[in-house]
Amino acid sequence: MKRTLSISLLSALLALSSVAWAQDVKSDVDTAAKDTGHATKKAATKTADATKDASVKTADTSETAAKRTGHATKEGAVKTGDTTGHAAKKTGSAIKKGVKKTGAGTKKGVTKTADAVK
Repeated sequence: MKRTLSISLLSALLALSSVAWAQDVKSDVDTAAKDTGHATKKAATKTADATKDASVKTADTSETAAKRTGHATKEGAVKTGDTTGHAAKKTGSAIKKGVKKTGAGTKKGVTKTADAVK
């Protein structure tokens, strides 16, 4: 009888310890799940903030680049206009000199022809 009682008590003790151990495992799993959820939420928030900051910086950089490109294009156009005007003046001056020389040469030729005909 003592043996049966001891086995029964031992079995009961084993059953209770198994239930307690199972509850402890459940508690650990629950805590781990909550910790993981919290860490995931925190990481998602940091990622969203970093993405927002990056998009703002990208927009600012794009705007700055567009302004610089526009300014460089404007300077290039002004320089091109100045160079074109300068080249036009030189071309006009060269044509004027050529016309004067041609006119002078023609006048000489006419004078010589008139003298030859006399």
